[in-house]
Amino acid sequence: MEKILVAACVLMLSFNTQAAQDAEAVYARACAACHNGQLPIAPQKGNQAAWAPRLTKGMDVLVQSVTNGLGAMPPGGLCSDCTAEDYRAVITLMTE
Repeated sequence: MEKILVAACVLMLSFNTQAAQDAEAVYARACAACHNGQLPIAPQKGNQAAWAPRLTKGMDVLVQSVTNGLGAMPPGGLCSDCTAEDYRAVITLMTE
């Protein structure tokens, strides 16, 4: 009985733990099309001056903007399988 309980706990924990996707891969697949300069209103990756006013709003607001969509960016950006954690990682990557 004890082994079954331990196995059930491990299984439940594995469902609750979701590793973030690789930020570079997500950027290349879902963000680069607009954030590499093709869309002038999208702040470019690494352009700290363009990102500075956005960063003052806080990471939670930025993640919410991606999740809900903002301006020309559709809800979820172009990443249909991203989590909030994935968005945080990609935003961090783009703002550095």
